[in-house]
Amino acid sequence: MTTFERIKEISKKRGISLSSLSMQAGMGEKAIYKWRSQEPNSLRLKAVSNVLNVSVDYLLGNTDEMHPPTSKKQPLDLANISKDERDQLISANGNPISDEDWAIMKLLMAKYPKKD
Repeated sequence: MTTFERIKEISKKRGISLSSLSMQAGMGEKAIYKWRSQEPNSLRLKAVSNVLNVSVDYLLGNTDEMHPPTSKKQPLDLANISKDERDQLISANGNPISDEDWAIMKLLMAKYPKKD
């Protein structure tokens, strides 16, 4: 699987279009699409990995582990996790969060973003 294919796959799982991902990573709207035929530079790849909250090694296909084994973890952005990640990482009183409740939570997160 190519770097572009991995990025496309995880973006789809998280409900993020490649255009939106590209913009969130500080690039032009179609920048990621160019990676179908050329390799991205390291700074751009790192920016995309930060938005997706995965390691650069995962995007490059060097590992199947999305997150690097380190004691310093980035906070998980709940607005961008996939259903599989949600079911593995989050529960309420030991029970999985229903799709309906998750939809409500995502609406609340979008309506009341964190203010610094």
